[in-house]
Order: sequence, then structure tokens, then C-alpha cells
Amino acid sequence: MNSSEPTAKRAIPLTELNRIIRENRTAEYKSSALDLGMRPTAFGIGTAAWSWNDQPAQVINPFGTVNGGFIGVFVDELFSTAIGSVLEQDEWAMTAEVKISHLRPLRPGAITGNARMLRRGRVIAFLEAEIADADGKLAVRASSTWSISR
Repeated sequence: MNSSEPTAKRAIPLTELNRIIRENRTAEYKSSALDLGMRPTAFGIGTAAWSWNDQPAQVINPFGTVNGGFIGVFVDELFSTAIGSVLEQDEWAMTAEVKISHLRPLRPGAITGNARMLRRGRVIAFLEAEIADADGKLAVRASSTWSISR
């Protein structure tokens, strides 16, 4: 497959993707978010850390800040990789609910995010995430509920 193709076209099976997350193999992680410059920096059991240092022009709104929809993509990557680390071989999960609170605008530049699982049951999980700007100031806080299936 041509390496210039979008990342989404190089998708890997979910079981392998979750193994990559569990084993903290961030360099092997595949997602279409990588095409926007978002990068995983660390995966742990029930946790994930990402950075987004170079935002492309198309994600900047007319006010010169990062468009909230793209922040939503960043949040989704944080949550999906945090929960992916705790799923068993025959499990998969999907977002049931998400809330994103924008506390301050995010200007283009270094953005970091961290997510953690608060609680995991048999069929539901609760997660939270925070995103900070280049100065380390909290800019976004998010919470999410995930449905787990077999």
C-alpha cells in the first residue's frame, strides 16, 4: 500500500489495534487523526496521552483559534485509546455520551491532552479528559460514557 495514502485507508483489525495500545506502541498506532498532526505520546492501562503541535490551516476558525469540532476529534482519540487499553480480546466499545467543556480558546501551537478511565463495569465505562494549551493552562475538560459489547 502506498505510504502517501490517508491513514484511515491503512486500518488494522481492532484486536491488533487494542494490542498496540495495551503494549504502549504509540509509533504503530493508526488513525485518520494522524493526518491532522495529532500524535499519541503514551498509552497506559486506562490512560492515554496525546499531543497536537502543528495544526493544519483548515482546522483554524475565523477567530484564529482551533475549531471546536477538531477538538472533539482530539478528545475522541484520547478516550478511544484510554478505553482500548482495558478491553478484552472479544470486546469492543463505542461512545454512548460525551460532554466537552471549552474553558478557554485554544490557539494554534502545542496542545496536550490526557485521558483516564474513572470506572469500568461489565458493559459501561466512564472516562474523563483534559486538554492544555502551550502554556500548560487547562483549556478543555471532557467526560464520556462508553458502552462495552462482546
